[in-house]
Amino acid sequence: MIKVYGIKTCGSVRNALKFFKENSIEVEFVDFKTYTPNKEQVSTWASKVDINILFNSKGTKYKTLGLKELNLDDNGKKEWLEKEPMLYKRPVIEYGDKVIVAWNEEEYKKIFL
Repeated sequence: MIKVYGIKTCGSVRNALKFFKENSIEVEFVDFKTYTPNKEQVSTWASKVDINILFNSKGTKYKTLGLKELNLDDNGKKEWLEKEPMLYKRPVIEYGDKVIVAWNEEEYKKIFL
Protein backbone atom coordinates (compact mmCIF):
# COMPACT_ATOMS: atom_id res chain seq x y z
CA MET A 1 0.00 0.00 0.00
CA ILE A 2 1.19 3.49 -0.85
CA LYS A 3 0.81 6.01 1.97
CA VAL A 4 0.67 9.69 1.11
CA TYR A 5 1.29 12.12 3.98
CA GLY A 6 0.39 15.77 3.63
CA ILE A 7 -2.41 18.28 3.88
CA LYS A 8 -5.29 18.51 1.42
CA THR A 9 -4.86 22.25 0.87
CA CYS A 10 -1.28 21.85 -0.37
CA GLY A 11 -0.95 22.16 -4.15
CA SER A 12 1.81 19.54 -4.34
CA VAL A 13 -0.27 17.06 -2.36
CA ARG A 14 -3.29 17.71 -4.58
CA ASN A 15 -1.14 17.11 -7.67
CA ALA A 16 0.16 13.84 -6.25
CA LEU A 17 -3.30 12.60 -5.26
CA LYS A 18 -4.64 13.56 -8.70
CA PHE A 19 -1.78 11.64 -10.36
CA PHE A 20 -2.59 8.50 -8.36
CA LYS A 21 -6.32 8.81 -9.05
CA GLU A 22 -5.82 9.36 -12.80
CA ASN A 23 -3.59 6.29 -12.94
CA SER A 24 -5.98 4.14 -10.87
CA ILE A 25 -3.40 3.69 -8.12
CA GLU A 26 -4.92 3.17 -4.69
CA VAL A 27 -3.32 5.15 -1.88
CA GLU A 28 -3.96 5.78 1.79
CA PHE A 29 -3.93 9.49 2.65
CA VAL A 30 -2.62 10.56 6.07
CA ASP A 31 -3.38 14.16 7.03
CA PHE A 32 -0.58 16.03 8.82
CA LYS A 33 -3.25 18.20 10.43
CA THR A 34 -4.40 15.23 12.51
CA TYR A 35 -1.27 13.04 12.53
CA THR A 36 2.25 13.78 13.79
CA PRO A 37 4.97 11.23 12.91
CA ASN A 38 6.74 9.84 15.96
CA LYS A 39 10.49 9.82 16.62
CA GLU A 40 10.94 6.34 15.12
CA GLN A 41 9.12 7.26 11.91
CA VAL A 42 11.06 10.52 11.54
CA SER A 43 14.33 8.59 11.99
CA THR A 44 13.29 5.98 9.43
CA TRP A 45 12.36 8.64 6.88
CA ALA A 46 15.59 10.56 7.57
CA SER A 47 17.61 7.38 7.00
CA LYS A 48 16.08 7.02 3.52
CA VAL A 49 15.89 10.69 2.46
CA ASP A 50 18.25 13.54 3.31
CA ILE A 51 16.84 15.51 6.24
CA ASN A 52 17.26 18.71 4.21
CA ILE A 53 14.84 17.30 1.63
CA LEU A 54 12.29 16.30 4.31
CA PHE A 55 12.56 19.56 6.24
CA ASN A 56 10.85 22.52 4.55
CA SER A 57 12.93 25.58 5.33
CA LYS A 58 11.01 27.69 2.80
CA GLY A 59 7.50 27.30 4.22
CA THR A 60 5.34 29.61 6.25
CA LYS A 61 5.56 27.52 9.43
CA TYR A 62 9.38 27.64 9.35
CA LYS A 63 9.25 31.42 9.08
CA THR A 64 6.54 31.99 11.70
CA LEU A 65 8.40 29.83 14.23
CA GLY A 66 11.59 31.83 13.63
CA LEU A 67 13.64 28.68 13.03
CA LYS A 68 16.15 30.34 10.70
CA GLU A 69 17.68 32.13 13.68
CA LEU A 70 18.29 28.79 15.43
CA ASN A 71 20.64 27.47 12.70
CA LEU A 72 19.34 23.95 13.24
CA ASP A 73 21.61 20.98 12.69
CA ASP A 74 20.23 17.63 11.45
CA ASN A 75 19.22 16.53 14.96
CA GLY A 76 17.49 19.85 15.60
CA LYS A 77 15.55 19.47 12.36
CA LYS A 78 14.48 15.93 13.36
CA GLU A 79 13.31 17.19 16.75
CA TRP A 80 11.19 19.89 15.13
CA LEU A 81 9.72 17.40 12.62
CA GLU A 82 8.64 15.21 15.55
CA LYS A 83 6.54 18.01 17.04
CA GLU A 84 5.46 20.09 14.02
CA PRO A 85 4.30 18.17 10.93
CA MET A 86 3.72 21.41 8.98
CA LEU A 87 7.51 21.59 8.63
CA TYR A 88 7.62 18.65 6.20
CA LYS A 89 8.12 19.21 2.52
CA ARG A 90 5.01 17.65 1.03
CA PRO A 91 3.89 15.14 0.12
CA VAL A 92 5.86 12.45 1.93
CA ILE A 93 5.13 9.08 0.33
CA GLU A 94 5.91 5.65 1.74
CA TYR A 95 6.13 3.04 -1.02
CA GLY A 96 7.61 -0.34 -0.16
CA ASP A 97 10.94 0.44 1.49
CA LYS A 98 11.19 3.83 -0.23
CA VAL A 99 10.33 7.34 0.89
CA ILE A 100 9.58 9.86 -1.84
CA VAL A 101 9.32 13.55 -0.95
CA ALA A 102 7.71 16.40 -2.91
CA TRP A 103 5.78 16.46 -6.18
CA ASN A 104 7.67 15.52 -9.33
CA GLU A 105 5.49 14.09 -12.09
CA GLU A 106 8.38 12.60 -14.09
CA GLU A 107 9.77 10.83 -11.02
CA TYR A 108 6.31 9.56 -10.12
CA LYS A 109 5.92 8.10 -13.63
CA LYS A 110 9.24 6.25 -13.28
CA ILE A 111 8.46 4.95 -9.80
CA PHE A 112 4.72 4.18 -9.91
CA LEU A 113 3.86 3.39 -13.55
